[in-house]
Amino acid sequence: MFEIGNSLREVRERQGLGYPEIELATKIRAKYIRALEEEDFDSVPGDAYVRGFLRTYAEYLGLDGDVYVDEYASRFLADWREEPRERPERPRVRRRERRFERRAVLLVLAGIALVTALVFAAWRYGGGTGAQPPTVGTQQRHQHPASARQLVLHGVGPGTYVEVRRRSGDNVVLQGTVGAGETYRLAGSRFYLLVRRPAGLRATLRGRAVALPAATNLRVLVTPQRTTRLHG
Repeated sequence: MFEIGNSLREVRERQGLGYPEIELATKIRAKYIRALEEEDFDSVPGDAYVRGFLRTYAEYLGLDGDVYVDEYASRFLADWREEPRERPERPRVRRRERRFERRAVLLVLAGIALVTALVFAAWRYGGGTGAQPPTVGTQQRHQHPASARQLVLHGVGPGTYVEVRRRSGDNVVLQGTVGAGETYRLAGSRFYLLVRRPAGLRATLRGRAVALPAATNLRVLVTPQRTTRLHG
């Protein structure tokens, strides 16, 4: 048994992360992240959301999400399932509420998928004039021959937050969390990268592995000749 909230807060503070950037990367609203750290689970809309947010937030910090979900279930869900004998109808009500919560989660996920598809279609077929670059969730996965000039990013472990620019100070061409197993390809041979956790990312340029120093919030310039660490 351990303190869920304090454990999450301590890891976040050690990594120097703030609520806004976590909200951007995980899509969890800052007030719910704060509620998880304070173990104020009544402020989160439903048990399904609590477990989902706990797993996502813990894995973003590089922790085992299942451990936090199991600890939450063992401490809180068991109490909800033990109902007084003189009121046998309450468990059935609780089961109905949970079914409703599951349906709500499925509807929310379906809505997110639909919006993502529409945004991708608008960016892909609308010409892209004046539009902001897509996030990692909608980044087009270009199909190029292995010998083409391209940067390939592949998420490993819990993945990591990444920003990619083609020139210093230029617009971001890729932004968001690259999850485990996800691969993104960007045409070109010169890139500026910001990588939150280098251990969560594998990169190649023109088919050659890019060495990423083990440093939080790493900034590098990547070219076919060398990888240069940047400061500031």
